[in-house]
Amino acid sequence: MMCPFCRNGETKVIDSRASQDFVIRRRRECLICERRFTTYEKIEESPLKVIKKDGTRVPFDREKIRAGLEKACYKRPVSESQIEAIVCDVEADVYQNFDREVPSRYVGEKVFDRLRTIDQVAFVRFASVYREFKDVNDFVEELEPMLRANRH
Repeated sequence: MMCPFCRNGETKVIDSRASQDFVIRRRRECLICERRFTTYEKIEESPLKVIKKDGTRVPFDREKIRAGLEKACYKRPVSESQIEAIVCDVEADVYQNFDREVPSRYVGEKVFDRLRTIDQVAFVRFASVYREFKDVNDFVEELEPMLRANRH
């Protein structure tokens, strides 16, 4: 570590403490000028990228998931805490299963699975945008398994 006062590269660590999340605070002393200074070490995070359908890559953004869910759940009996729980679960799943890149299809399917159990109307709204329904037949195909399950 270079001394900020004399620019010498020889320093020693006097004290280390954990500070905030994954940050280490270190008190250092220069071996030449003997002045002390503080440094902070933070783990370098490589941001997770989402691979879109067209092959482009964008940073993972939990707020995009929230925005999609809020649109799908508009005027439905789905609480903010339920939406937040879905966002948190999907985010945790993605970070647990992927290191650098995740296909957008995976993220969408995870949201899909969670939303299906909470509100079927919101689920169909989300599905219509996510799966790019072209006509009524696409809706019917998506609804048939749900309708069959409700009959039994």
